[in-house]
Amino acid sequence: MSNNTANSVVLVHGGFVDGSGWDGVYQILKKDGYDVTIVQNPTTSLADDVAFTNRAIAEAKSNVILVGHSYGGIVVSEAGTDPKVAGVVYIAAFAGDAGESVATLIANPPPGASVPPILPPVDGFLMLDKDKFAASFAADVRPSLAAFMADSQVPWGIPALEGKVTAPAWKVKPSWYLVASDDKMIPPPAQRQMATRAGATTVEVPGSHAVYVSDPAAVAKLIEQAAAGVAKKRAA
Repeated sequence: MSNNTANSVVLVHGGFVDGSGWDGVYQILKKDGYDVTIVQNPTTSLADDVAFTNRAIAEAKSNVILVGHSYGGIVVSEAGTDPKVAGVVYIAAFAGDAGESVATLIANPPPGASVPPILPPVDGFLMLDKDKFAASFAADVRPSLAAFMADSQVPWGIPALEGKVTAPAWKVKPSWYLVASDDKMIPPPAQRQMATRAGATTVEVPGSHAVYVSDPAAVAKLIEQAAAGVAKKRAA
């Protein structure tokens, strides 16, 4: 990893979960010498989550590879224009364009697509049906951990769901995208379309929406490829 100018990685989780799901990815990146920060974004509003992410970027020791999963893709699209961000990585994520939010991107699912088991809002927050969480979000995660994820859900604020990107990072920063081909939350065709639109270097792996938990090696590999790609571009 010598001569790597983007030595810091900032990991941003999505809706319904917290940063602990990044543990496997974190362990690999740390072992390989990266400085890693996991953002515990509150998922209350896009503005709040971007503010939490910006603080993590500011505290990073070097230029940053900014990584977002699911709704975290909206957060990193908005926060990733920070000058310290060298590249953006989307993991089964919403790569929103200007004026888009998770709400707009999921408004018209393709025919036959799985419908996430989101319960009606309570006090302005959304949750997934605990009984359907594993099948929809984490089908390839070991059952005991999937059950823990279901029971430790973080309520997802409607202002976060509806928060719109203003100027997407992928238009001005190199980007990478990991498509999870067995995803039941964001249809894989939608992931491929967003990756293509972003001009992202794209890999596809078998995996559920929680691919960052079930296959941390594949996720860490793409993040490290992004760091190496950024270093190469800077050296050229």
